[in-house]
Amino acid sequence: MSASPLARRDFLERLAVLLAALPQVARATGERLPIGFSTLGCPAWKWLQILDFAQQNGFAAVELRGMQGTMDLPSRREFADEQLEQSKKEIASRGLRISCVSSSANMHDTGPEHEKQLADARRFIDLASRLGAPYVRVFGNTLVGPQAAAVEHIAGSLRELGDYAGPKNVTVILESHGDFTTSPVLRDILEKAASPNVALLWDAHNTFVDGKEDPEATVRQLGKYIRHTHLKDARLAGGQDNYVLTGRGDVPVKRQVELLAGIGYTGFYSFEWEKAWHPEIEEPELAIADFARVITRYLSSTAAKQKHS
Repeated sequence: MSASPLARRDFLERLAVLLAALPQVARATGERLPIGFSTLGCPAWKWLQILDFAQQNGFAAVELRGMQGTMDLPSRREFADEQLEQSKKEIASRGLRISCVSSSANMHDTGPEHEKQLADARRFIDLASRLGAPYVRVFGNTLVGPQAAAVEHIAGSLRELGDYAGPKNVTVILESHGDFTTSPVLRDILEKAASPNVALLWDAHNTFVDGKEDPEATVRQLGKYIRHTHLKDARLAGGQDNYVLTGRGDVPVKRQVELLAGIGYTGFYSFEWEKAWHPEIEEPELAIADFARVITRYLSSTAAKQKHS
């Protein structure tokens, strides 16, 4: 799938302006590149520590995925009624946005548990709406029973959540994750959901490593649905998935960025460093700052290539 000439030109012009205004990746003010990171990568950090680090390292956005030992974001003190406006001021004063509020809700469950998952997703949609965040992430996760029936069930669940999210200016995004990391099944779900308030979170690592898809194939089939991304690198020797700093592994992160730019993607390039699940990997102070530097080079290189193509 390719962008229209107008979309590509708009992207390149916007990117050129941002890069020209970027003397260093770390900057406290001014226009920023569309890069972000997930709080999954800094599970021990306090709220203001997260925001300060994002600002100091040139990020434009933070994706909320758990804080200080809890994944239940709506229960956090920072987002309680009496504290919410102050937290929003703290975000805005640092020139940041909340790119996505990521839930753990699974759409594959049935029966009473399914209703619990939908209710939990609605809590996260409410929080996203209050924060002015455009997206809430959910999972399909597990293929239960015959694929056709599972796809219908998940698509129906997404449509229901989309109906709830739409009036709140939130879009529900299904992550490529678990048993759903190949384009045909993801496209089938999204087509059947048939909702303007349902789209895709492209975890580009998962489709490449677990789905065994070249990123060109993924973007060609799913590009029109991609609203948000998770980017990370890993060494894949011996069947193991060993996370490494961006650009040092076997995942074609640079190519993934180039392909997104090529279709006029306007969302955030979001780093998902799974420190919460893998405490042995590099510390967030190193890995997250390194991502900002590397992804800036990738975006600069991409802009230069496309300008002369």
